[in-house]
Amino acid sequence: MAAANKKEKTYRKIKKKNIWGSLIAFLLFSILSAVVLVAIIQALTLYVIDEKLSAEYANVKEMGRLYDSNVLDDLSSVYALLDSQDRDYVIVDADGEKIHQKGNDTYLPDRGEMSLSEYPEKIGIYRDSTENGVLYLDNRGLMTVDMHMLSEWFEKKNESDFVDEDNLARVEEKYKNRSIVFFGGWNPDIVNVIRGTMKVDKLEFPIWLSTDVDGGTGLMIVKGIIHVNTRDMVLISELMLALMGIIGVILIVMLISAISTAIKQRRITNLFFNDGETGAKNWMWFLIKGQQRLRKSMSHRNRYAVVNMVFVKYRNYCVCHSLVEGQKMLRKVYGIVNGLMGPKELCAHSSSSNFALLMRYQDVEELKNRIYDIIQHLEMIGTEHKFSFQAGVYLIDPYEDVDLERDYNNACTARSSMAESDDSGMVFFDDKFVDDQKWLSSVEERQQAALANEEFIVYYQPKYDPSTRKLKGAEALIRWESPDLGFVSPGKFIPIFEKNGFITEIDHYMIEHVARDQKKWLDAGYECVPVSVNVSRAHFVESDLAEQIAALVDKAGTPHRYIEIELTESAFFDDKKAMINTISRLQQNGFAVSMDDFGSGYSSLNSLKDMPLDVLKLDADFFRGENAGDRGRIVVSEAISIAKKLHMRTVAEGVEEKEQVDFLASQGCDMIQGFYFAKPMPGGDYEKRLSGEVTPEVD
Repeated sequence: MAAANKKEKTYRKIKKKNIWGSLIAFLLFSILSAVVLVAIIQALTLYVIDEKLSAEYANVKEMGRLYDSNVLDDLSSVYALLDSQDRDYVIVDADGEKIHQKGNDTYLPDRGEMSLSEYPEKIGIYRDSTENGVLYLDNRGLMTVDMHMLSEWFEKKNESDFVDEDNLARVEEKYKNRSIVFFGGWNPDIVNVIRGTMKVDKLEFPIWLSTDVDGGTGLMIVKGIIHVNTRDMVLISELMLALMGIIGVILIVMLISAISTAIKQRRITNLFFNDGETGAKNWMWFLIKGQQRLRKSMSHRNRYAVVNMVFVKYRNYCVCHSLVEGQKMLRKVYGIVNGLMGPKELCAHSSSSNFALLMRYQDVEELKNRIYDIIQHLEMIGTEHKFSFQAGVYLIDPYEDVDLERDYNNACTARSSMAESDDSGMVFFDDKFVDDQKWLSSVEERQQAALANEEFIVYYQPKYDPSTRKLKGAEALIRWESPDLGFVSPGKFIPIFEKNGFITEIDHYMIEHVARDQKKWLDAGYECVPVSVNVSRAHFVESDLAEQIAALVDKAGTPHRYIEIELTESAFFDDKKAMINTISRLQQNGFAVSMDDFGSGYSSLNSLKDMPLDVLKLDADFFRGENAGDRGRIVVSEAISIAKKLHMRTVAEGVEEKEQVDFLASQGCDMIQGFYFAKPMPGGDYEKRLSGEVTPEVD
């Protein structure tokens, strides 16, 4: 709501803009230009200094590089090479002790730091104790003198025999309106420059720069010479003149613009509301005009709905036909939809392939028919391509405060529920979307506490040999017993954890608890079988996953052969190289690795070819639906045959009928997991099966 009000205020400001605003802007710009000119003079001067220092620092870094590249070889040759650079320098260690020097170390010990535009690090800088420098412009009338600083120098009469009070008075009178910039201390030659008896075209003054050596434990401090000449100052002057010319042109243009502002006002407003991509009205126009329309017309007789209309697979269309053709198609869509709007209804291009509609209605069925009619018109927009359009609809409550941005977001939320489908359709926003969001928030608020309080319960679903009916393994499944939410099935919280990343915490939790249970049952003397634990695909981005799992199992004291790591087939479509590496390291640590839901993806055989797996789990869909007949049996039979040839064990999950068990036994399937033998059960019930106290009740 605040964003909508801000945009509406912006529109009003533009609408009320007149020639007086332009005139005021002209005057303010004139004042600002004067300030900017002064600032730019300073900036350009600093720029010149930055360039000079950068050049010197490049030489210093090169000397440091030469030293470091040869420091482990013959030091005498290194020093000879450095000495040939014809620069005074000192190398000190971490304690400040001198290792080597050339020339006089006349730098002052107080170290400063400076940032240069060409280097990310701050450079160390030291003043020289023996020389002083002054940076000045030549005698073309561009000097000013800092009288305070100059007076301080003249007070040091013992440093110069030719300076007296009369001379000071003459200098102050002659140069009180000129400018000079001083660096470092004072040099008596400046008096000769001021008197006009000495002309210096350039100035050289020393400065010491440092760079780290020996991996940062040592320091090389090198004397540099900063050269400043009149050419630098002339360049700055020329740049300033050019800038003044540009500002002058801008001021003239602004003056002309101020005169013509009133004439161009409507055009500016239209541009403010125009969408350059489609030529349609834009989101700003829809939000401002829509808010105004709702405030004026909203009543029980004039009800409104906001609609999010989406061109499905628009990006695919652009890939096939080019972005230019895609934009042309958006223009056609806008033309059709806008042509079907009533006199008090709005249509605008909101973003990408999304259009925002504000429609009046009295009866919901009538509104549905109108939206379906719009979709049907849009589907016939072309013959060379199948077009689909989806609409999310939010019925605006006449008793709520006007907030079109919120209402359109609700319409988008409704439309997003169809995002998995490519077909045309329409969805109305209802309380279910609110409930879903509340549930999401509720789960995320409790997830960390639930983990800490061990509210997540491990269930086990046994796996049996279809021929001997002997227990051969189990799969660990998670359930949530929440004191606030009650019993929560995995389908209601696992997808949330996968999206927010909490699933990796759940993976650790499950491995730790299964390892603990296995250790307990081993200590009790039971003949334990491997238990498979699902690990999410999100976890496989971690290069040390195998080591993490091994550490968790070792902490419980469980042999690795009793833990099987189970991956979904979809995980194999991620980073294949990283996946193969992790699987190999898991196997090297003694863990078996299985592929879950084999056959649910589109590259299953590729996965078998590339991945060194131990166990293959056949997807439950092989045994359900219309394709579970002869064709399904052929596929299952061949899958088992391939697995055997690749030295992999097979598990059929989702098996519920004796006929399926007999068929799988005849094909040599190693294990069956499904309701025919047992449903998932708590650890206590599984322990009874492990001990032999309970056996599966089958026909």
